Amino acid sequence: MGKIKVGLIGIGNCASAIVQGVLLSKKDPNKTKEILFTDIGGYKIEDIDFTLAIDVDVRKIGKDLGDAIFEGPNLFPKIVDDTKTGVKVIAGPVLDGVADHMRNIFMPHNKEVTMEEIVSAIKSSGTEVLVNMLPVGSEEATRFYAEAAIKAGVAFINGMPVFIASDPKGEWQEKFKKAGLPVLGDDVKGQFGATILHSSLTALMRERGLRINETYQLNIGGNTDFLNMKEEERLRSKRESKTSAVLNTLTNPKEILEKNRIRIGPSDWVPFLGNTKIAYIYVRATSFLGFPVELDVKLKVDDKSQYAAAMIDVIRLAKLALDNGLSGAIHEASAYYMKHPPKPVSSPYEARSLLEEFIRKYGKKSIS
Repeated sequence: MGKIKVGLIGIGNCASAIVQGVLLSKKDPNKTKEILFTDIGGYKIEDIDFTLAIDVDVRKIGKDLGDAIFEGPNLFPKIVDDTKTGVKVIAGPVLDGVADHMRNIFMPHNKEVTMEEIVSAIKSSGTEVLVNMLPVGSEEATRFYAEAAIKAGVAFINGMPVFIASDPKGEWQEKFKKAGLPVLGDDVKGQFGATILHSSLTALMRERGLRINETYQLNIGGNTDFLNMKEEERLRSKRESKTSAVLNTLTNPKEILEKNRIRIGPSDWVPFLGNTKIAYIYVRATSFLGFPVELDVKLKVDDKSQYAAAMIDVIRLAKLALDNGLSGAIHEASAYYMKHPPKPVSSPYEARSLLEEFIRKYGKKSIS
């Protein structure tokens, strides 16, 4: 099947989990078998090769990607002995990728980096799939890299909540379609994170005939993601993304919104939690004859391993889209793996069905 040449934007904890997951799979695939799909259209985890790495932190720029993933403020543990990749991290434009209250945490460079330099780097590296993992709130920077992907002729995966694949005006989808390139997004759902659990529960309650009256999801964690999102303005798109994922499973979303009976999103930064994320999910519903049903759930996971498991699948789906000449927003892949896909679906079960059909249609091998 060949290799999948991948460029990473934002060498943080998510990148560390992805890089180490791929390297571990190359060493021993049995150690990465707890994945959603071991084989996607003939592509396995070990088929991923890293060809480009971009960051703004002076501690990471110039270092091998396999060393940069352990530089501060990253917290994800070292699980692979030899992480050398032969790919050096290059500087990207800062733009709005670093909030004012994060400048002492991310330590950005003060160089000017042009679009031409980034496009040239993408092309010369041989990258096929560009993955955006910038901090939440990086609206301008995300649009910059989406444009760079188009100019460089590569697939673009938007793993954070800026609406590119799900652009409400459809302008970005049209740009990628016109360029003959696939775009997947927006905002990756973890393998078994708060959003997938919450939306699965509300979808199940709906399918069992219950009417949702109110719900919340409160998340806390200790990494730089949660610290970054202490600024409510940067959190706006994240809250919208996570909220829409649950609203799409309800029969009465307009009523819930109008009555202000839904609240979803990161709630606080607790430093000692590190990459551990804790989610508190509450749902109150009405069952037959008007009797109440209440659900309270606490979920505790490593946030970044969850992200990596999903993104490693999405990378292989992007390559599958490239192989088959697909362009524009890839609905089937985005519906299953993204919180804010271009076309909402009413349940994770519907999304799974769409994804499996997509792999059967475009893959070289059966799903496994």
